[in-house]
Amino acid sequence: MTTIIDGSAGITFPAGGNPQAAPSKVLQVVSAVYGGTQISTSSTSYVSAGFSVSITPQFSTSKILILVNSVITNSTASATANITVYRNSTNLGSGSSNALVSTTNTGGSYIWTPTSINYLDSPATTSSTTYSLYYNGSSGTTYFLYGACSNTITLMEIAA
Repeated sequence: MTTIIDGSAGITFPAGGNPQAAPSKVLQVVSAVYGGTQISTSSTSYVSAGFSVSITPQFSTSKILILVNSVITNSTASATANITVYRNSTNLGSGSSNALVSTTNTGGSYIWTPTSINYLDSPATTSSTTYSLYYNGSSGTTYFLYGACSNTITLMEIAA
């Protein structure tokens, strides 16, 4: 790699030569754990779980790897409980995206289901970006977070 020092502009790296921006490098990691109280909804539309994490990407070309671990259930047998990730006001789990997790209650009582989301996002910005969890159910009451269980969101900025 060639490095140029000209005295007026400091150090200049050739295109793609900045070691902090080298492709596939993890530039920063932000994580949060939510161990709050159990919440619920009877809505079939997505509602906020009140749990979010913000990151400010260093480069507009960076990718954000989103890792979510959560616990949800639904009170009705054969009903689904869904968790999705929103970037600011955009639902990343729309369509067939893997930013959406659905579980089906196969019993007649509350069966708490550990769920995880692994999603690589391309926000194309260097502005602060907030990733939030939303949830809903197909019928009955959907519950988010149970007792001593905790939910986590980890965001990793990956240089592209």
